[in-house]
Amino acid sequence: MPEHAQIIIAGAGFSGLATAIRLKEQGRHDFLLLERAEDVGGVWQLNTYPGCTCDVPSHLYSLSFAPNPDWTHTYSPQPEIRDYLRRTAEDFGARPHIRTGVAVETATWSEDDQRWTIETSAGSYTASVFISAVGPLTEPNLPDVPGLEDFDGKLMHSARWDHGYELAGKRVASIGTGASAIQYVPEIVEEVQQLYVFQRTPPWVMPHGNRPIRDSERALFRLVPAAQRLVRHAVYASRELLVLGMAKDPRLLGLLEKLSRSHMRKSISDPELLEDVTPNYTVGCKRIIPSNRWYPALANPNVELITGGLSKVRGSTVISSSGVERDVDAIILGTGYHVTDIPFASHVRGRDGVVLQDVWEGSPRAYLGTSIPGFPNFFMLLGPNTGLGHSSMVYMIESQVDHVLAAIETMDRAGAGAIEVRPETHERYNRTVDERMRGTVWEIGGCSSFYIDQTGRNATLWPDWTWRFRHLARRPPADSYRLTSPVRQPVAA
Repeated sequence: MPEHAQIIIAGAGFSGLATAIRLKEQGRHDFLLLERAEDVGGVWQLNTYPGCTCDVPSHLYSLSFAPNPDWTHTYSPQPEIRDYLRRTAEDFGARPHIRTGVAVETATWSEDDQRWTIETSAGSYTASVFISAVGPLTEPNLPDVPGLEDFDGKLMHSARWDHGYELAGKRVASIGTGASAIQYVPEIVEEVQQLYVFQRTPPWVMPHGNRPIRDSERALFRLVPAAQRLVRHAVYASRELLVLGMAKDPRLLGLLEKLSRSHMRKSISDPELLEDVTPNYTVGCKRIIPSNRWYPALANPNVELITGGLSKVRGSTVISSSGVERDVDAIILGTGYHVTDIPFASHVRGRDGVVLQDVWEGSPRAYLGTSIPGFPNFFMLLGPNTGLGHSSMVYMIESQVDHVLAAIETMDRAGAGAIEVRPETHERYNRTVDERMRGTVWEIGGCSSFYIDQTGRNATLWPDWTWRFRHLARRPPADSYRLTSPVRQPVAA
């Protein structure tokens, strides 16, 4: 017989752990958290490339109910965030509910039983409620480049870094100039013999304000927790101001563009290189990346910036779209993740066996990024249009967790067997999101980005104040969901 739990959560990163901890706070203990990796941490467990660091300040990029007074830097490196999540799982008693090394393969809703059957690498489970806490930055995006799979040398993606491979003395091609590459390139530039950086589109890069946190500051945070909360609120407020330029009036982003251009000129003296790294789209259209080391790394004598992107691989030769050919020993793919084409959606089957990926038809949509008609008792965390280009995803996660727990409580109070978002609620909400997206920098900024799905819709970002999302999540209209009794008779919401 499959093992049963009232609630099963897939994924043990920030989203899954936040949900588990809040469930325990509510006195709910009949739940399991399934994690495919060998430990908790999510994206911070899987991404271990050199220089991996969060680009949101530490005091904001943490759970509000689990502050960490011992961050060593204002922007935390990957090992510290991973250890923070491991420690949080222990401190809040979530560990007994976690099954690591268990990958969810399929999740199927049964209308007759009003429960989910979840097939995993470790056997079958059933649950009344199924929650996807599978984040968007976990599945590597491998470019469709002819000959790449037959490359003669070492091939790896930044999200699956092979620390056993020796880069010293090697000729290396780094593909992409997004956030990951901008972090790992400066770390390996002095180690490799030659580094070829393939750039399709230059990013806007800002000066980085990262610094060590002084011992006296950490002592103050331990002694006076309110002081750390004050810093968190100040960071949140300063980040939220960026919404004015990104989502309200992109003309206000001119100041950021001037700052980035000044940063380039101070770091690069070669006019040709300066021209190559200067974007031709509005700042904020793609993710803004902080770094003080990126431009100096590109100016290093053993680095060549190749514009135009990678178009072909022949044996050990990499070839750019402009025809530049270089022989290399290794290729590192800094090409990002599957974000809008959410891989996990192909594993979820709702009413009548309909696959979530087929429902979306290449353009993911969900009510509050959380609920989809036809998928009762199923909730997503960090689903469509919950991403941010300016602030902490943890804020959005906690907002969604509040919403999910309130929905489960509503179902329990009514004695219902299932809860499902109403189609009209879902459509109205997504229509509003699309309307608010118009005129934002992501729509009119003149770039293509991973925010955009295959239909041309921005299915990734939330186009408004984050506090407004939290308000909507905590206080949805009373008729947003339809409740169904265990014998499938409608009951009052």
